[in-house]
Amino acid sequence: MIPKKYISITLFVIVLLCEIYLPSYKVNFALQFLLLSGLLLTSNITISKRIINNLFPLILIFGIGFLGFFNSKHNLGFIIKDITYFLKPINAIFLSYLLFKNIKDVSLFLRVILFIGCLTAFIHLFGIFILGDFANDSINNIRGDFGLDNFIEVFAFYFLLFSKKYFGKSLVENKILQILVLGVLLISIYLYFSRTMLVILFLIGFSMLGYAKITKRTLVFIGFSVAFILLLYVYLFSVKLDRNSKGVEAFLYKIKIAPEEIFKTKIDRENHKELWDHWRGYEANRAFELMKENPSSYIIGTGYGSLVNLKFKAPLGNEDMKYISRLHNGYVFVFYKTGIFGLILILIFLIRLYLKIYRFNTNNLNQLFVNRLISSIGLFYLFTTLIISGIYIPRDAIIFILGGLLSFDTYRKSTDKIIEQ
Repeated sequence: MIPKKYISITLFVIVLLCEIYLPSYKVNFALQFLLLSGLLLTSNITISKRIINNLFPLILIFGIGFLGFFNSKHNLGFIIKDITYFLKPINAIFLSYLLFKNIKDVSLFLRVILFIGCLTAFIHLFGIFILGDFANDSINNIRGDFGLDNFIEVFAFYFLLFSKKYFGKSLVENKILQILVLGVLLISIYLYFSRTMLVILFLIGFSMLGYAKITKRTLVFIGFSVAFILLLYVYLFSVKLDRNSKGVEAFLYKIKIAPEEIFKTKIDRENHKELWDHWRGYEANRAFELMKENPSSYIIGTGYGSLVNLKFKAPLGNEDMKYISRLHNGYVFVFYKTGIFGLILILIFLIRLYLKIYRFNTNNLNQLFVNRLISSIGLFYLFTTLIISGIYIPRDAIIFILGGLLSFDTYRKSTDKIIEQ
């Protein structure tokens, strides 16, 4: 008879690979929802108060979303779509939590993520160098054909890099193979040409080294980092970069416009160059303008099914859309749908994840590692919520890592101490 833990691991791997490679959001959500329902109905599983407490802000946000649409008549299809958006992270965390709850082996969980990260990295590089034309393709074509990002590879990289420090032995014990795997992951991460992935690569490393905890050492490190970023932008604004160029110059142009892409809201809609370079800001501004028309939306949001009127048909995805349901800026998205209470709750959820770095047992390096990982994911979502919807993006594999890690979160206030690492 197959041990239950291998069944759980197999299901987990299938769910994550589907999340990464299966393009249908509806199919993925249905698969995950049915699997969670099956686990709850067929298994003798107890759900701890700790996981309910961790998820409580998300559960409240989900409930608030039902308030706003009572004030307006929204399309049923868009109501259902929004409900699934806000239910998906709760469902995903519960699912991965339950799959690993009874395994009690953190290193096994990390090996599973490392396996998935290595597999996707090899597939990515095979596509670029064997199936594609890397020497002649533009960055946009490479990203369009072989993937915009894959954050699991970033986490897999750090799982392998830090495993010996926290577990006494590496997830890959052969030194040469370990270096090879780290190299493959790092090359694959870079060749996504994703600004977000590069920021996350730095941010997770920053956190895993202990710098996310505010100390004098951290402040000095942050100071040097800010100085480096300022010098980088001084350089970027001192040279002329063509937005239509190929290769590294195109990537540097995207880095150059990144800050104003998010925050600039006064945009000439007729100037297509300016519009697409600042699309996130334009979306957010349109949401704020619509909320002004209904002041109660600032409190309880516009509710499930509400749409943002772009005032023109924009070529988004495979079709032209004048009305959109989800925004790139996740904070604005939550605020638009659930009001100020929803915005406060999502911040509470993410900050509580980050604060895990302040809680660990001095005698338990495994728990220290788990807490730093959870804290790193909190930082990950604090950043990605600003630009790619965070936990509410339709395709997100990291939320499953979070659920698995929460099953190993054995924090006890009475036994934990604050120490410097």
